[in-house]
Parts: sequence; C-alpha cells; structure tokens
Amino acid sequence: MAFESVDKLQKVLAEEVFNHTKDPKKAAGRALGTLVEIITYYLIKTWGLNNQISIERGLEEYGNPDITHNVEFSLHPIVRSTTITINKTDKSLTANVILKELAKTDFNIQGFERKNNSLLSNGVLRNACTIATSANSFLLCSIKSENENTLELHVFEQSIKPYTMFECKRVGVEEGMTKGPQTIEKAKQGAYVARSASSLQKIRTENGELHGIIYKSDGSFIIKPFVDLMEEIIYSDDEELLRRFILTVGVVSNHGNWFTSDHPNKELKVLAQSYDWLIFLTDKGLSEFIDNLLFNPTAEYKLIRETFLSSYLEGKKKNEFTKVQMNIEADRLLLKYFESNIQNIESWFNIISPKNKSLETLKNELNELKNKNWVNFLR
Repeated sequence: MAFESVDKLQKVLAEEVFNHTKDPKKAAGRALGTLVEIITYYLIKTWGLNNQISIERGLEEYGNPDITHNVEFSLHPIVRSTTITINKTDKSLTANVILKELAKTDFNIQGFERKNNSLLSNGVLRNACTIATSANSFLLCSIKSENENTLELHVFEQSIKPYTMFECKRVGVEEGMTKGPQTIEKAKQGAYVARSASSLQKIRTENGELHGIIYKSDGSFIIKPFVDLMEEIIYSDDEELLRRFILTVGVVSNHGNWFTSDHPNKELKVLAQSYDWLIFLTDKGLSEFIDNLLFNPTAEYKLIRETFLSSYLEGKKKNEFTKVQMNIEADRLLLKYFESNIQNIESWFNIISPKNKSLETLKNELNELKNKNWVNFLR
C-alpha cells in the first residue's frame, strides 16, 4: 500500500493538488468522495451493467411517491434498444442531433421530451447520458464503437422503476478530531433512503433478529428472516414480489484508519442494518487506485493523471473527472484498467452485510435481476 492511511493520502492531496484552495483539506476530502463514486461506477460498468445505469435519479419512496431522493446510481430494466450511426463533426453531440438521427429509424419516440444534454462535448463524455424522458421511462445514449469518420451509438430506453440502487458514503472521524457529527448524520440520511426505497422492508423482533416484510397488491404480506426473504425475491419470477422491489447497495469508505469492516463504528452499524448490501472500500483499494492512476501511473495511463490534475487547476470551471463528466480518453483508459485488473479491484472491497456473503454473490444477484422479464412485471 502506497499510503499508511486515508488520512495520509488526504494530506498528500491537500498539499500537492489543492494547495491553491481556501481549505485544501476539505477540497481533498471532497475529491476522495468523487474518487469513491468513480471507482464504484467503473466497477458496475465492468460487471456488464453499463446500459442499466442511471446517475442521480430521483427515487420515489415505497408507498409514498410524493417524496423522492436522488441516489448516486440506479439500475433500471431495458425496455428496448437500437443502434444508430452518426458522422463525426467538430460540434457537440447533443441530444437534439441524436434524436434527429433516431427519428429516421423505426424507433418510435412519440411522447418523449428532449433533454438539453450532450453525449460528447469538446472531448468530454457525459456518462449515462439522458437524451429524452417520458412519463414511464428514460431514453439514454452511449458510444458503442467508432472509426475514423463515424460513431456507432447505442440508444436504449430504461424503465423509470429501478431494480437496484447504489449510494457511496465516506464515514468516520478525520485526523485530529475526536468526534464525527457530520458523518453520523450522513449515515442516518443514507440509512433513511435505503430503508424507504423498496417494497422489502426491515423489521426487528424483540430479541433483535432482523426480519423482512413485503406486501402484495391484495394487502397480504410475507414475513421471514430478512436475508432468506431477500434471496427468495431475487430468484423468484413472482410479479407480486418483484414489481416494487429494489435491491439497496451501499458502498462505504473510511475517514481515517481507525476502524475497519471487522471493527465497525456507529456509522457503519447504522448503514449495515439499513442497506441490503453494504460493501467497504478498503484504504488499500483507494490508495492503490490513486497511486496507480493519479500519482504514479505507467506511461499507458498517464492521461488519467493529467485529466485529474487539470480538472482541479486554479480557475478551472469544468471538471472532466467525475462520475457524470469524464474526458473521453480517460474513460477508455479507466475501462481498460478495470477490465484488465478486475480480480484485484474486487479484492479492494470487504462485505459488511449480509454476513458470510461474497462479492461474487452480489454480482450473481445483480445479474439475476438484470435478466428478469421486467417488461411484463412493470406493464
């Protein structure tokens, strides 16, 4: 590991990258949070879920749709998809340009309202780019392939109802502090969203055992030990169980090196009992990502470092290194790095809950949910 702890890592970032800011330590902390989101995003993409991903969607509370909560990433069923080929130009690849080309095909977009997003602008890619929305779905676009003169674009319609949500949290106490009042509040906020999102709800027995309850449309319900019921729903083809179910996944990382997934603090305990899955990005993993790609990259990955540093230059207005906006060449290199090193990258994570489960189990559950016949369930 290149750094003794995340505290030391944050200090190096503050001194070497953010020394021009008013509060270098705080700026470095925000950047670490962005990096956790980027690692999570490219992990999900590498697992083959690119077209299912939406970023920062408003998620309705189960049974209380008047309240919505933005979540970092949500995975949605694909209703339909197509590909189009478009000529490369020096102009931005806007939603308007894409929709005009799409209108020449038999892909019906009646009832959709155009969004003012650009898939590609001045070499910056918009991840999970929404080009139009309707009452029940979103229309997104990504770059499938390219050659010298053209781009092949993948256009796909996502159902508005997700089947999985991911949120990223950094919790704990920073170096020199004795308490972390803000992080426990952030943990409670995340826990509230996780417990409000899905039809599968958590209840405690008097002796503290965690059970799940899920209601059917006729008002009847099922109560079982939580993990057993969660697995039953995921591997079921019962529309009544699946139609409002959302698997909730939290990705947590550390403020400092004073607790681990094996010795959780209060924040982790709050999150662990609220998310269906809580996975812990270790200090080793975050440090390795930063050392290999941002501080000491090989020549092959040098552009990632350059993109990161240029995004935080004094006076820089547009960040090209976030989960939403990414330099297109850096995006290609990040995908290559993750695909080439996926086994090692998966070792960066520990499972906090459910107990005795592996990352491979989570991948299998995500794949199972991805392949459900959602079009029939959500009709």
